[in-house]
Amino acid sequence: MPRYLLSVYQPDGPAPPPEVLETVARDLDALNAELKAAGAWVFAGGLHPPGTATVLRVRDGEVLVTDGPFAEGKEHIGGFTIVSAPDLDAALEWGRRLARATTLPIEVRPFQDGPGA
Repeated sequence: MPRYLLSVYQPDGPAPPPEVLETVARDLDALNAELKAAGAWVFAGGLHPPGTATVLRVRDGEVLVTDGPFAEGKEHIGGFTIVSAPDLDAALEWGRRLARATTLPIEVRPFQDGPGA
């Protein structure tokens, strides 16, 4: 069955207040339980802020290591969910539900065919 990446985009800046985060966490837990019950859940995770990233680039045959995000922006990927869905419409429905749970923009993108797809 095809797999889809549901990327959660969050704005840069301070985290929302605890009462907002508690609601989001509760809604995400419920959604993850539904994904698992439906057999659609593959993997999910939250990410540390972009400032914790390390970027590796090849220049003149050497791999350079740089601190910080690859690109500066007003938003960053704060987390993701990988789902197994029969088609794009089903993946988009999971994405809609994730957008409601997180109150954040969600990008839905299919994985290329290959091992594990």
